[in-house]
Amino acid sequence: MTDQLFDPDVIATADAEALPGSRLHRLEVYNWGTFDQKVWTFDVGGRNALLTGDIGSGKSTLVDAVTTLLLPANRIAYNKAAGADARERDLRSYVLGHYKSERNETTGTSRPVGLRDTRHYSVILGVFTNVGYGDTVTLAQVFRARDVNQGQPDRFYVVAESDLSIAKDFSDFGDEIAGLRRKLRERGARLYDSFPDYGRDFRRQLGIESEQAMELFHQTVSMKAVDNLNDFVRSHMLEPFETRDRIDALVGHFDDLTKAYEAVLRARAQLELLTPLVTDLDAHEGFGSAIDLLERQSRALPFLFAQRTKTLIKAELAMLVATIDELDVKIGEAEGRLRDLRGVEAELGLQIAGCGGDRMAALEEARRRLESEDLPSRKNRLNRFNELLREAGLDEVTVAEQFSAVRQRADTRELELKTRVTELDNDLTERRHQHRQLRDDAQSVNDELQSLQARHSNLPRRSLELRDQLCSDLKIDSAEVPSPEN
Repeated sequence: MTDQLFDPDVIATADAEALPGSRLHRLEVYNWGTFDQKVWTFDVGGRNALLTGDIGSGKSTLVDAVTTLLLPANRIAYNKAAGADARERDLRSYVLGHYKSERNETTGTSRPVGLRDTRHYSVILGVFTNVGYGDTVTLAQVFRARDVNQGQPDRFYVVAESDLSIAKDFSDFGDEIAGLRRKLRERGARLYDSFPDYGRDFRRQLGIESEQAMELFHQTVSMKAVDNLNDFVRSHMLEPFETRDRIDALVGHFDDLTKAYEAVLRARAQLELLTPLVTDLDAHEGFGSAIDLLERQSRALPFLFAQRTKTLIKAELAMLVATIDELDVKIGEAEGRLRDLRGVEAELGLQIAGCGGDRMAALEEARRRLESEDLPSRKNRLNRFNELLREAGLDEVTVAEQFSAVRQRADTRELELKTRVTELDNDLTERRHQHRQLRDDAQSVNDELQSLQARHSNLPRRSLELRDQLCSDLKIDSAEVPSPEN
């Protein structure tokens, strides 16, 4: 339920021209002070408003709600607008809704009485708008007391770049505050557990550049009188200005200028001392020209050496050409001797063939065939044999001497397996016989059960079949023969 504290039409009596900056558009409180059990709304509309009422009607309570939204609790003097003692109210009294004190006649002490306890939660919410930029920012704080007798309540801070309301966004979340946190995050709000992070966020959103402005707001929001205007302006409206640092900087700058002037004087004196060096500079220039000539000659030396090297290389090249010609003649002679030797090789080949050389060629061909065809096949068979040995749990064969021993172990293993197979076959035959007997017994029992279901006597089926056979042979109606049912 929402209750409007003031008529918005009465408040919006000024002209409709948009006011600059971020301005308070709407203030909402829920379970804050004596504003209990429903949402109370103060709709300002971004304009100036005059808050009036009787003593104790809640004016300072709403002012403290705005102050709590914008300042940390440790810097707030609650109920200061009403001229009360700073210890009269605190954050816990607003959250629990203290409205009177009860005196204990036994102990002689008094304690505050609140409208709420730890089962309730409190919310203060402010919506700020900047019409010029079209921005809307919602600031909110959620409280829940841990103990009605002592300690400050738990709370978290909310900043959202949209128009939120207590009735729509801070309700229907279940019994746990964690559900409210999830709901607000789904609405796009940013949640904080400490005021510094929350303060930096909302100051950035509202365009507040420094904390000095918040300090001025703190001093003026509930101020009744200014004793000394100069002290107030100096303390709360002027930024700190370190004159000593500025004076030290000026003194340092003057010292730098003095040192620069002295450096100019020293440079002028040095120029006067350097005048006799002009003659020496001319001599230096002559030496520089000579050095330049020598450097150019030095750079030309590689070309001279290259020319001399070219001449030497040509001479060596002519010598190498002559050597190549000599080697070509020797190569021709060697090729002639090679042709003669190949003829001798052909004659020797014929002689070898006449002495049985064709048999040697056949043996060589057989050896080649064995290496290229039979050897891979035998290796594959050996690998398959070793694989079967591994499956049978026997050692592999690596040399020919192991083959006989492995054959003996394989025969022994085969005999054992055959014996085992025979035993298993006998056992299987016996179990098949038992299975047939059990199946015949089951069939007999099933036939007896079916017969019992089809008759009303408890005589065995065989006796009934014998009775029916006798009636059939004697041509007697079975219904005329007495039966146990009759």
